[in-house]
Amino acid sequence: MVASTTPRPGARRGTGAPDDGPQRSGGRGPGRVAALIPVRLRRLGLPYLLILPAIVLELLIHLVPMLVGIWMSFLKLTQFFIRNWSAAPGAGLANYEIAVDFDSAVGGSLLRSFTVTVAFTVLAVGLCWLLGTAAAVLMQGSFRGRGVLRTLFLTPYALPAYAGVITWSFMFQRDSGMVNHILVEQSGLLDERPFWLIGGNSFVALLVTYVWRIWPFAFLVLMAGVQNISDELYEASAIDGAGWWRQLRSITLPMLRPVNQVVVLVLFLWTFNDFNTPYVLFGGSAPEEADLISIHIYQSSFVTWNFGSGSAMSVLLLLFLLLVTAVYLVTTSRRTSRA
Repeated sequence: MVASTTPRPGARRGTGAPDDGPQRSGGRGPGRVAALIPVRLRRLGLPYLLILPAIVLELLIHLVPMLVGIWMSFLKLTQFFIRNWSAAPGAGLANYEIAVDFDSAVGGSLLRSFTVTVAFTVLAVGLCWLLGTAAAVLMQGSFRGRGVLRTLFLTPYALPAYAGVITWSFMFQRDSGMVNHILVEQSGLLDERPFWLIGGNSFVALLVTYVWRIWPFAFLVLMAGVQNISDELYEASAIDGAGWWRQLRSITLPMLRPVNQVVVLVLFLWTFNDFNTPYVLFGGSAPEEADLISIHIYQSSFVTWNFGSGSAMSVLLLLFLLLVTAVYLVTTSRRTSRA
């Protein structure tokens, strides 16, 4: 009689021994390790894990070069020590003392450049905010061609900075530029062709070019803020007899206050640190009337080959911007809390 080859229920194939069920691994696999971590800890750690790549890039791109620049500011780092920075002798606070000695040639030129930068920043930020607010309020209503106007307003911001500034440099040429052609030949507002890229007019040329480039940013952010204002507020105020100007002062501007705080701060930092516009417009050597502090530090470092002095100026600029930013944030936060 032939024995049946069918295994008994519960027996292992080929042995006839009863099956003990699935084998459990005694090691610590990924699932077991994850189970040992509390769920709350995993939830709290996930956001930090997601921003870890951004933190690493921030360290490599911004913080590490900033620390190197601070270290360079305490060295007599000139062209003689470019190949071996560690051989540069220490300068202590000498670079800082020279920079803040306004009676000397270096300190006096730095102070003059700082004054030009402050005036340029105040005018540029004010004009960018004014144009952005006016355009955002204009785009608030619905009318034919609003999409086309939005596209035209945002075009300067979408263009590469170098392409836009080079175009303006051609337009500001004395003999062949379109600006002088319109002002002198077409409209007759001026009798002779002025120089725009040298002399006193260079400040105006720099201001016009920069405002043309940056004001669409203010328009874009403020337009988003205006669209978040409820139409019911305007309808209720219209019923009460409020006109357009009263609605602007009592509804639009107060509701845009948080957005304006961010826009003004960002514009201030961008404008005070702007390097691309004067560098491309004037070819790396700006006139005294348009000598922004970013270009001045560049020339002190890469033209005179005194990297220690240039680094000290950069550190002083960083401290100034941190101080202004801290005062601005404290002031705006107090006003917000009082309101």
